[in-house]
Amino acid sequence: MTIPELQVNTRRLRDDVDALARIGRREDHGIYRMSFSPGDMAGRAWLCQRIADSGLELHQDGAANIGARLNWDGKTPSVMAGSHIDTVPGAGHLDGALGVVCALEALRVLQEQQIALRRPLEAVAFTDEEGRFGGMFGSQAMAGLVTPDYLRHAVDLNGISLIDAMAQQGLDAEEALHAQRAPGSIHAYVELHIEQGPVLDRKGVSIGVVDAITGLFKWEITLTGTANHAGTTPMDMRNDAFQGLAEFSGQIDRILEEYGSPRSTATVGRVELIPGAANVIPGQVIFSLDVRDADEATLKLLAEAFSRALSAIARRRGLKFEFAVLSELAAVRCAPQVVQAIETSVEKAGLSSTHLPSGAAHDAQIIAGIAPAGMIFVPSKEGRSHSAAEWTAWADIEAGANTLLNTLRRLASTS
Repeated sequence: MTIPELQVNTRRLRDDVDALARIGRREDHGIYRMSFSPGDMAGRAWLCQRIADSGLELHQDGAANIGARLNWDGKTPSVMAGSHIDTVPGAGHLDGALGVVCALEALRVLQEQQIALRRPLEAVAFTDEEGRFGGMFGSQAMAGLVTPDYLRHAVDLNGISLIDAMAQQGLDAEEALHAQRAPGSIHAYVELHIEQGPVLDRKGVSIGVVDAITGLFKWEITLTGTANHAGTTPMDMRNDAFQGLAEFSGQIDRILEEYGSPRSTATVGRVELIPGAANVIPGQVIFSLDVRDADEATLKLLAEAFSRALSAIARRRGLKFEFAVLSELAAVRCAPQVVQAIETSVEKAGLSSTHLPSGAAHDAQIIAGIAPAGMIFVPSKEGRSHSAAEWTAWADIEAGANTLLNTLRRLASTS
């Protein structure tokens, strides 16, 4: 017997998206729900109330991950969906929040329709995905990656520690050490998210089936030369740190073409010139390099190529080259069984779709280390995100929510 595709309650879903969007919004129309801020805590309280109102089981673990549970027995491996409700400063209303609200809506529909399932389900809002204290704290705790050393050194840009920020909200950060899920306790994980890029919008496609989540490395690079008088030092007698950066920047496209893939990206996003005076040759430049690709071997080739290029430039220009690794994240292939469940749900609904990688890191990337994981993307208008201009058409949100709902049903119906 063919089981008809389920539909979310669009009015209820829209009301929830709009209600959460009002929490933490300021006069600039941006949303400010940084982890453990007043806005974040208000969002958490709202979510807990919505879970309680639904009659689902409410759960919060030691990392302050908030979950709704359906048919929970504590023994059978669950099917999980979720994302995050914390934001960057001045954020849009859909990044992360859409995945949480749609996951909750999926569980409500399955509960109301009394759908017979073989597995329990969970809808989870992970803590600090956006990175006030480093990023993806909640999913890392669930995966057993948070250590006492991690807790001791996690601080935000203002020097506030994770331990203190949680304590101010009545939470004990050390409880995160006990938030790890038992091996095999999660049957599958699915995350619905806005694309945060322009591909789906430009193609006019409703659903992105994510086949891989990009890996990345972030370096802080220092080129040190000699600060000197801008007027009295001839051009051929300079050790100009900025010129080293300028030459390196000009080589980025070549390196990507030779060693990368069409999916590779490299970004110099922050530059500091020292001493930073108009009439002084820069004696030092400190800059960031963010490199991403969905293939781990390609990332390794790019790291080697960028290091060689910087070393050669430094030698040629009489500079000292140093770099520090700020972060590294391995690329992840989405689980075939999860991808297949998403594809089937898209096909049954007659939706347009395409396969693509995620160029941003997500909690799914961490959970993939302990459970089969996949992602569903919906279009971002003009690719805008981390901005009040973030927008997705409601028809696409509904398509994504229904795809998530039916994907969860399929995964929870299998042995």
